[in-house]
Amino acid sequence: MRKIAWLFLAALPLGLWFLVACLFTVDRSEFVYLTTLGAHAATYDGADPKEAGLHARWPWPVQDVRRVDRRLQVLELPGIEQLTRDAQRDAIDRTLTIDAYMLWRVAGGQGVDRLLRAAGGLDEARQLLAQRLGGELGAACGKLQMDDLINAKEPERVRREREKLRTTLMEALGKPALEQYGVEVVDIRLRRVSYPGQVRQAIFDRIISERERKAAEYQSLGEQESAKIRADADREIGQMRGKAEAEAIRLKGQSEAEADRVRNEAQQKDPAFYTFLRKLEEYQKVLGDGKTTLLLSTHRELFDSLLNPPAPAGKPATQPVPSGAGK
Repeated sequence: MRKIAWLFLAALPLGLWFLVACLFTVDRSEFVYLTTLGAHAATYDGADPKEAGLHARWPWPVQDVRRVDRRLQVLELPGIEQLTRDAQRDAIDRTLTIDAYMLWRVAGGQGVDRLLRAAGGLDEARQLLAQRLGGELGAACGKLQMDDLINAKEPERVRREREKLRTTLMEALGKPALEQYGVEVVDIRLRRVSYPGQVRQAIFDRIISERERKAAEYQSLGEQESAKIRADADREIGQMRGKAEAEAIRLKGQSEAEADRVRNEAQQKDPAFYTFLRKLEEYQKVLGDGKTTLLLSTHRELFDSLLNPPAPAGKPATQPVPSGAGK
């Protein structure tokens, strides 16, 4: 009995190893490629509920299992310098640094078999696709102008040309990738398009210089507009001042004419009294300016109005005072 127990204990690990070697699982996120002595035997798709789960096989080296990820793969193409076409000289001498990426996945069970036979695995297929994408991208960019990919003034043109470039790359890589490597190209996009590093600083300097030139131009235009506004304002002020002065002269002339008319009417009504008032104005001029003493002869005609004032209209004149009576 003890010998049988020892044999059982010795055979138990071997049995467990054999059991583990004969069983394998298929996950929903993968394909399982089963080979028998190196030849393809079956392909299990984890997305199929009937094929996902636990399966049995002969242990290695009779049968072998290879797992292939069935999820969407991202191929990052590092920034490489691409040449664009110069429309003016019809030469390919303008360089851009382009970063692109590709979305792809294995195209079903037949795609797994084709992928493993042509490339050997996902990593190898990724390298082959990167080489094909870089070559097709360079060929397509060689037919485009720099302004088709970088143009701040015409964003709609850039969007349209990039969409054309995407369509061209999809047509160039989609069918060959499926037929040769068994992978489906889902999408190709440009992540970033920029100038090469060695010329980037010169471009920045040119942009700064252009912005400074624009600022100076705007400042000059502002100064011209300011001078024009000031000139228009001065001209308008001059016109308004001229109109005001002309109106003042006109009103002054009217008032003086009215004053003359009133004086003339008053003089016609009582000429003597008007003469008397004019002499009083002369007295004011002679006796004004704070004078307290003035010696004059009474025989001057200036003082006739004081000695013989005019009588009011309608009354007889007073008896004239002889000259020298006031002494």
